[in-house]
Amino acid sequence: MTTRATVTASGRLSLPADIRRRHGLAKGGEILIQETEDAIVLRTVDQVLAEARAIARAISGRGGAGVDAFLAERRAEAERE
Repeated sequence: MTTRATVTASGRLSLPADIRRRHGLAKGGEILIQETEDAIVLRTVDQVLAEARAIARAISGRGGAGVDAFLAERRAEAERE
């Protein structure tokens, strides 16, 4: 979906209400702005965190890549030594 928006003279950009609602920003919220070589990408903090968690799970080879799981694995390794 492509939507057109205007940047004001003061640099403000207003996201359309339907887009804000779909992405959980209806009552305000924080977004991250990523600048690539040829684009500007807006993503919600939740989207970025979900991607980071998925990457961590893939790298770890486990379903639970949280700190608790990591520490439990380290403790188990220490006990085996």
